[in-house]
Amino acid sequence: MKIKGKRIGFGLTGSHCTYDEVYPQIENLVNGGAEVIPVVTHTVKNTDTRFGNGEDWVARIEKLTNRKVIDTIVDAEPLGPKMPLDCMVIAPMTGVSMSKFANAQNDSPVLMAAKATLRNHRPVVLGISTNDALGLNGVNLMRLLSTKDIFFIPFGQDDPHNKPNSMVAKMDSLIETVEYALEMKQIQPILIERFS
Repeated sequence: MKIKGKRIGFGLTGSHCTYDEVYPQIENLVNGGAEVIPVVTHTVKNTDTRFGNGEDWVARIEKLTNRKVIDTIVDAEPLGPKMPLDCMVIAPMTGVSMSKFANAQNDSPVLMAAKATLRNHRPVVLGISTNDALGLNGVNLMRLLSTKDIFFIPFGQDDPHNKPNSMVAKMDSLIETVEYALEMKQIQPILIERFS
């Protein structure tokens, strides 16, 4: 299934170092003819780091998608009943957001949009970026891997010698993962060699 004409929510959480990998994937979705609805957490919008200013990232995404970002829980909730999505992507998805999502907490616009999408039995695609995937957050990763309607961009250890618990999705597999997810299939393999 192709992405042209599909209504795709795109949620970003606070893994600031991953935005440069994720932005081209939003661009690919737009260029592929998808309607992209951007959703951001408070952290994305309001945090300035060495990887860029939150306001600048939001402005770039709004210009690319030609839509204002959804940045409140109230504005994200209608993505379930009133304005349903064909698919919701969260990339990057931090360990904190992964933990909350796995434990049914929806205290951010991104998690509310994901919950609203699951309510409609539509796919949610996760692109993880966390230093704790093989640590305390491992149980949450496994819970999400076994949850119906949730699919993963293939991921692997990004720096096994210096950060052995860290895992990051291969963001350039995002489009293909979404295409599989729209058919309610998980792209394989999920676990890949990510480091060089």
